[in-house]
Amino acid sequence: MPSVDRQYRFIWKPLVFIAALTPALLLLAAVFGIAGQRLGPDPVEDLLLTCGKTALNLLWLTLAVTPVATIAHRPQLIRLRRLLGLGAFGYVLLHFGIYLVLDRNLDTAMIVGDIAKRPYITLGFTALLLLIPLAVTSTDRMMRRLGRRWRRLHRLVYVVAVLAAWHFYWQVKRDVTEPLVYAGLLALLLGWRAWHRRRARAPAPVTSRCGSARAPERT
Repeated sequence: MPSVDRQYRFIWKPLVFIAALTPALLLLAAVFGIAGQRLGPDPVEDLLLTCGKTALNLLWLTLAVTPVATIAHRPQLIRLRRLLGLGAFGYVLLHFGIYLVLDRNLDTAMIVGDIAKRPYITLGFTALLLLIPLAVTSTDRMMRRLGRRWRRLHRLVYVVAVLAAWHFYWQVKRDVTEPLVYAGLLALLLGWRAWHRRRARAPAPVTSRCGSARAPERT
């Protein structure tokens, strides 16, 4: 196995996994009062907010992998994208599970009413539904099976990210500074992708016989 493969398989991937798992472990410690960790006066709200923001952080890092790998000329970083994406999905599930069990006590009528009548919950639930097929098809086997359709399907992550940012913005009632920071970072990430895709599709400059590059003539 090449040294680069070894580094990413045995060093970087375990480190990313541990980093992604740490917020959940800290929450668990806070629930049981271990190592001085404590939840705030509204423990359910603390759990929801921490899991939601961790999911956002991991999702934004997932979207940042490609720009960083391209700019830094480190294509190997792409190998970390799947792990980060699955981590984000895990925290979304945890976020939604806490809402179902601890916040709404599995009251079906109340949950359905929230999804139907509270827009930020509608957005969050829609984002969760869109994430499920992405997580299910994240394996190498599904990539091979779906072929080109896999890439088209996984572009839904951009829709999920927009819905997640919108969900966070609508959920905050007073100071929207933090949601706007997340939205700004998302705009940068999506803007870079649009610029890079447009640049990749641009026609190559025509080279004259003397070796100088010349832009193609417009018709």
